[in-house]
Formats: sequence, C-alpha cells, structure tokens
Amino acid sequence: MAFDEMSGDGKAVRPSYRGLQRWLADAPEGLLQARSRQAELFFRRMGITFAVYGEAESSERLIPFDVVPRIIGAAEWAGLEAGLVQRVNAINAFLSDVYGKQECIKAGVLPAELVLTNPQYAPEMQGRKPPHDVWVQIAGIDMVRTGEDGFYVLEDNARTPSGVSYMLENREMMMRLFPDLFADYPVRPVETYTDMLLASLRACAPEAAGADPTIVVLTPGPFNSAYYEHSFLADKLGVELVEGRDLFVDDGKVYMRTTEGRKQVDVIYRRIDDAFLDPLMFNPQSTLGVPGLMTAYLEGTVTLANAVGTGVADDKAVYTYMPEIIRFFTGEEPILKNVPTWRCREPQALKEVLGKLDQLVVKEVGGSGGYGMLVGPAASKAEIEAFRKKLINDPDDFIAQPTLNLSTAPTLDKGELCGRHVDLRPFVLSSPQGVQVAPGGLTRVALKPGSLVVNSSQGGGTKDTWVLDV
Repeated sequence: MAFDEMSGDGKAVRPSYRGLQRWLADAPEGLLQARSRQAELFFRRMGITFAVYGEAESSERLIPFDVVPRIIGAAEWAGLEAGLVQRVNAINAFLSDVYGKQECIKAGVLPAELVLTNPQYAPEMQGRKPPHDVWVQIAGIDMVRTGEDGFYVLEDNARTPSGVSYMLENREMMMRLFPDLFADYPVRPVETYTDMLLASLRACAPEAAGADPTIVVLTPGPFNSAYYEHSFLADKLGVELVEGRDLFVDDGKVYMRTTEGRKQVDVIYRRIDDAFLDPLMFNPQSTLGVPGLMTAYLEGTVTLANAVGTGVADDKAVYTYMPEIIRFFTGEEPILKNVPTWRCREPQALKEVLGKLDQLVVKEVGGSGGYGMLVGPAASKAEIEAFRKKLINDPDDFIAQPTLNLSTAPTLDKGELCGRHVDLRPFVLSSPQGVQVAPGGLTRVALKPGSLVVNSSQGGGTKDTWVLDV
C-alpha cells in the first residue's frame, strides 16, 4: 500500500492536512467539481497549454489541473530545502571541476569516460568558467516519496528545466478559487519566485555589465512545447522575449535589435539546447540560435543561464554517482537519498536487470519527459523483449531502478476524492549570492488509477504545492 500524503498509513490524518480535512467536511456537495470546471475555463481563456510532439490530432493541450492541494509541513520542508541546497551546490562544484582540473575523476569518484565521452559534455568549455563560476542558475530536482521520511531524488534537471510557470499559475488559480481556505492556512508564497529569479540573473551578469544588466529570455519560438512558459516568464520578469534572429554578435558582444537601435545584452536566460545555440560552433543547420554567440560567451561578455555543458550533470548514469559527488565536494553525507539504481554498463548489474525486467523501470541515460523508458510491471511481454534487445545491444545507454511505490495524494476524479500517485519538482536558484529554493515546486499527478507516470506528455496533471510556515 502506498504512503498517502493526507492519511499516512491510513490510520489518521497527518497534521498538515487537518485543516483541509475540516474544510472538505464542511464544503457543500459539488463545490470541488464546480471549482474544477472554473479552473479549466480560466486556464483555457489564458491559453495555458503545452504542445505534444508527434501527435497530429492535437498540437496543443491543456495540462489537467487538480484543485486539491498537496501540503508539506514546515519541518519536513526544512529538511528537503537543506538537501536541495546541498545537492545543487555539489552539482555546481562538480561542473566547475569536470571542466577544470577534474579532481573528482583523478580521485576515482566516477569513471573518466562517463564524463568525457558523454553526449552532453561540451569540450568547448574545458578550461573555461562562466561568469562568477555559476553553472546551473536554475535547477529542477525531481523527487518522489515512499514513506513518512522516505524522500528520494529521482533525477536532476540542470539544462533547461521547465514547469515553473505552472507552479505560479496553479497558485494564482487556487487563491482565486479558494480564498477562504487560504485564510485558514499559513501557506508560504511562491509568487516571489520571479523576483528571486530576476535578482539571481542580475547577480550572474558579467562584472562589466554594471548595476542594471540587460536580460532577455531566448526561446526557440511559438512552435516549442514550452513556449507559453517562455512568454510567461519574460512577462513576469519584465524582460524581452527574443528569438535567435532578434540577436546578433559584433566585436565579441551580443546585441538585441530594437526600434531604437541595437542594445547590448548581458544575460540570456536560454530555453534552447546547447546544440542549437550557435550554428558556427555546434549544429550548422540550426536556425534557432545566434551565430557567434559562443565566441561572446567564451570571452565573458554575456552570461548564459544555464551554462553550456551542464547536461553532463543531469545524465542518468552520472546521477548514480551523485552521493559520491556530494561527499567529495561538500565533505558531508547526502541529506537526500538517490533511488537505488543499477548501472547497466556494469556486466553484473546488466545480468541482474535482464533477469527481472518485468519488475524494474529502465531508462535511457539521456532521456526525458517519460519517453524512452520501460515500466516493467505495466509492460507487455513483447515490450519487455524488445527492451531486452536494446539493453543487450547498448547497455551503456541505460540504467534501471526498482518500481517505487510513489506516495499518493487526494485527487478529484469524477466527483470523488481518490488517491493518485504524485512526484515533486522544486526549483532551485544559484547565484554568487547563494542558493535559494522556491517554497514548494510543481507537484505532478498521475491521473490514471494505478499509474506511476506523472509526465504531462504522458497524460499526467498538476497540483498546487503548499509549504506551511508552521
């Protein structure tokens, strides 16, 4: 039986949920359904959608929103926050090292080939440092829970993590729909996230930028699945949303075309993958990036958030070494646990995985979004055998993990409250001023009964995440 966020082992309502329980008991019949319909109508009017690649019948979808919040008590959040700060500090130190002296490789913390032959490793950054030596300005750390104290990190998103707009919009929606519930609950605000992000980006600007750096959000354009979020963040930050064609490089500096002439850009919050940033250095076919951008970046005249080459830190094979990486760079024991993981590149691990594929979750080391994975208990024999061939042919490309019994949270389904599995993506900001964690994050929920797949691209929804002050 899965641990339930509201009732724990099912015997008594947990303290953080007692106020919600009382509210639900007093709520008129049909109220939640009515508010759920209102939320859907509001989200449609605001155009809060995402695109699903490869599905001709629907280029854009509304992410289902569940109106029952996921609630985290102050004490348990304090432990999570400390663990997230520790982990992201270690990730930044790891990236600085692998593109610098590579002391962690020399010390045998992880194999050299896992870094140096990694598709996400950027040799262009070897011996280089981004401004202020901050590599991951914005991280999204995916977490799951299996018990009262059983939080695990599922994966680290250190390239261009998405979803923060839904965290913010979900909160705004809940405050609009349930003001009386907020009046009774000491919920920490998430609305300050964009202020935190703006301050963090400003602090990461090159020193020559001065006290008022020019910041832009670089998007691939309106056909990208997360374009709504790019536009939303630019608006909330009060900065320009630009495409590659809006920028150009001259004399080692990046400029933006404006109606008043060119304007130098100091910080680019980029939502474009490394390979498409600069056709002169990476993919020559890219029309999304800015020719010469890497030249300016390597000269230190512009900050890219996140830095080029950060993908090597969120590779799922590197993830398996994160406990050792944390110990090496912080001298501390990891506060947050990794999910036990088999590295299929190791012959004994591969043998074990092949012997129980029907019990495991197998993932591509560079995969994301719920794609390229096998959920053994839910897979057919044919799917398992097809994956077996993939593993045998290319074991280095996969890891395997036990099927965790993710915690459930009360979720509205056809007018009834039912337990549905959830995960959590907190957002962590790094700058020369330190590391900050937005109080809460994005809770994703598997809306299908029994499903463990929470990704929006795979039919999942989202919830507002409440972190309590007391």
